[in-house]
Amino acid sequence: MTLIDSAILNFTESLCRRFQVLTGKTNVWLAVQLTNLSIIVYFVWAAMYFWNRDVGERIALGLFFAGLLYVLTQTTFKVSIEAHENDAYRRVATGLRNPRRIRDVQLRISFLTLCVVLFYPILFVYLYLRLPLALLTYSLIVLTTVVLYVLACDPLPPSAAKLVAWLRGLVPSRLAASESVRRP
Repeated sequence: MTLIDSAILNFTESLCRRFQVLTGKTNVWLAVQLTNLSIIVYFVWAAMYFWNRDVGERIALGLFFAGLLYVLTQTTFKVSIEAHENDAYRRVATGLRNPRRIRDVQLRISFLTLCVVLFYPILFVYLYLRLPLALLTYSLIVLTTVVLYVLACDPLPPSAAKLVAWLRGLVPSRLAASESVRRP
């Protein structure tokens, strides 16, 4: 299983590096965005689950969400993306690999196993029992697995984004073409 984990991690790192070359955004930025997406999916999941409950349960859910948002602002959202990226750049510049590559192996393998083992049961529950919460639950497992792999990657050194440079190169040429059409 560690060979499969290593292969998936290497593939994920190559995808993250291509993404960084195109957009200029690192795997750290991508992991934060995926984490934000998983938080939104979690809130949608909880809202769907408690939608038809009585008022007391909804109030308890609201208090739990308020507490969860407070904890997230004090922990996950407290350090900026730039600070995490700078730490990653500093580590890569000194020649060190990401410690999450080794430290999180068991966690990644556990979530990967969950993704594989639960695929058919979740699909069965969703298709035959018509429970959309099963699909939302599975999507949280998949998102967490993806985030674990993305966080274990090493970013490339900072550079200009090719996609942005290409788009900027496109805009002046269109402006020059429109000015030449206006001049008689």
